[in-house]
Amino acid sequence: MDRKGTRTIHRKRNKSLGVVELIAIALGGMVGGGIFSILGMSVSMIGPYTPLAIILGGMLAFLAAYSYVQLSKYYRDEGATYAFFKKTFPTSPFAASLIGWWVVFGYISTLALYAYTFAAYAISGSAYADVEWLRKTVAGLIILTFMLVNIWSVSGMGKIEDIMVYSKLVILTIISFVLINNSQSTLPVLFETSPDTNLLTIFVVAAVTFVAYEGFQLVINAVNETENPEKNIPIAIYSALLIAVLIYVVISLGAILTIPFDQLIENKEYALAAGAENILGHWGSDLVIAGALLATSSAISGTLFGASRQVAVIANDGYFPKIFARRVDTVPVFAIIGMAIFAFLLVLAGNLEVLLEFGSFTFLLVSLLMAYANFTIRDRTNSSLILTVTAFVGLLIGALLILYYELLYQPAQLVFIAAFYGILTVGAGLYSKRHRL
Repeated sequence: MDRKGTRTIHRKRNKSLGVVELIAIALGGMVGGGIFSILGMSVSMIGPYTPLAIILGGMLAFLAAYSYVQLSKYYRDEGATYAFFKKTFPTSPFAASLIGWWVVFGYISTLALYAYTFAAYAISGSAYADVEWLRKTVAGLIILTFMLVNIWSVSGMGKIEDIMVYSKLVILTIISFVLINNSQSTLPVLFETSPDTNLLTIFVVAAVTFVAYEGFQLVINAVNETENPEKNIPIAIYSALLIAVLIYVVISLGAILTIPFDQLIENKEYALAAGAENILGHWGSDLVIAGALLATSSAISGTLFGASRQVAVIANDGYFPKIFARRVDTVPVFAIIGMAIFAFLLVLAGNLEVLLEFGSFTFLLVSLLMAYANFTIRDRTNSSLILTVTAFVGLLIGALLILYYELLYQPAQLVFIAAFYGILTVGAGLYSKRHRL
């Protein structure tokens, strides 16, 4: 029986993931396309204030994580965002369907973002670095690779994720120290020589960087394969967020102190590699590329793992095609395949910036809804009123800032994003009508 007295069907659980694997999954989703995707864009908008925007984005992520942690301890459901909202507001099938579609395609957009970034770095040292069709082909191949890895085995994926994540942390730490040790400037000089930047633009960039932290939610999707989830999931989420913020700040600081801004801006898709080669030589570029490939690989794997569990739960409730609910043992094979296919289609249709902004807005939006859900049942989740309200207000401001930026500077992208949301809303509506209460 669940907390509301209704009968709950419990799946057979294979508890193969401990806190170390959970932190690896969260870091795999966060320290992936994140810093490698946002760095060039951030420097082009706010220059030396990039580390500050990254810290502000991390603070926003901590606020979002609070509601997720409180709801996960109360519901303990691998459906995460979708399941929490559906159980908090059980009388609205359309709302449940809509948030399910939004969050799943948010994950799919980040898969596409990570794959695109992987491909950009993978071919960055070749003569074909800017050949778009080759970049998208490589992106498709890396999605295929980790689709097969996730189908293969939960414990196997966990061990591979451990190796990739902790290896990339070592490499990224080395990159950070190398960059800072080769600094060509200082922060006071950069602040003095850079154009004036207003506070609003810094907050806009902070909101856009939110997508770099969204991977923490993936831990909740693994609740059925987790040892002692009520204790280990909060530890994993908060620990991974802290590590991610530290890594992002140190790397961004090293980059802006070492690499000229024009080089970071000119090669947005592989900013660190291009800049490192000019400053540190070929070995510096190779080190950055190795870190980027490991980072984006683990992000793809971790996102596929966690989000596919959520897809299976939504499909089992009737809001996605039923085939996505089918599992082999505990592995949602068809959900993994479906996510991989849609991610590749987004790679073909989009570019780095639109994927980044769609992902950031989507996760700000669904995190805002989670804050609202937690506020609604805060007495049952034992949540702080101050923290819950602060999270809601902060996430709302972040979402509005992205819309403001898009409307002012990228109206064509705003139309694309709005059209995509329209398609998702229609799909959610059709499936909610077929759903039987």
